[in-house]
Amino acid sequence: MTRAEQIAANLAGVRARIAAAARAAGRAPDSVRLLAVSKKMPADDVRAAIAAGQRAFGENYAQELRDKSALLAGDPAPPEWHFIGPLQSNKVKYVAGRVALAHSVDSGALLDAIEARGAPQACLIQVNVAGEASKKGVAPAELPALLDRFAAMKNVRCEGLMLIPPRGDARPHFAALRALRDREAAVARPNVELRELSMGMTEDMEVAIAEGATIVRVGTAIFGPRPAAG
Repeated sequence: MTRAEQIAANLAGVRARIAAAARAAGRAPDSVRLLAVSKKMPADDVRAAIAAGQRAFGENYAQELRDKSALLAGDPAPPEWHFIGPLQSNKVKYVAGRVALAHSVDSGALLDAIEARGAPQACLIQVNVAGEASKKGVAPAELPALLDRFAAMKNVRCEGLMLIPPRGDARPHFAALRALRDREAAVARPNVELRELSMGMTEDMEVAIAEGATIVRVGTAIFGPRPAAG
């Protein structure tokens, strides 16, 4: 089996998992979008996934996104890019206005930097539900203030929330994010429409879908282990 054939087979398996999990939760399979996480994978792997019907891809590093998107920009079917990693204000120029969705807004300063680029940009707020010191994300108590800040923006809008849960039982954290989304969605704010929940990866996508995920971020199950750093 070629590399492209393996990626296509893996994608089919992941799609089947998503569809089964959605049906088990009483949801339509097309209510969950698959984001193929392509960080550290070559452009040819992205091309293989596109050939197998995948459209949206997530990158974690701003400069890798810049370089890979440039390589694929001239292709007949260029990807829909999402940025899912931590974003520093000095790297915003590689992301703002260049991706369909920026998943990891976690501060007013970062929001201001994205707004200052002057390009329309849809965002998600990353929430650190568990309060882990090792992870980025706004604290749940600070979420309303950051959503209020979106209301004053001209170029940037918030379309939902994102979560990277602690290792172990992720379900309580997924449920907590959904509850936060539902609570804040009831508050009318300009530039805010909280329809997305970006949560769930290779090992826990079924649980995330059961708890309301609308976007699952899957890398290893599609592309295999990432190359070792060297």
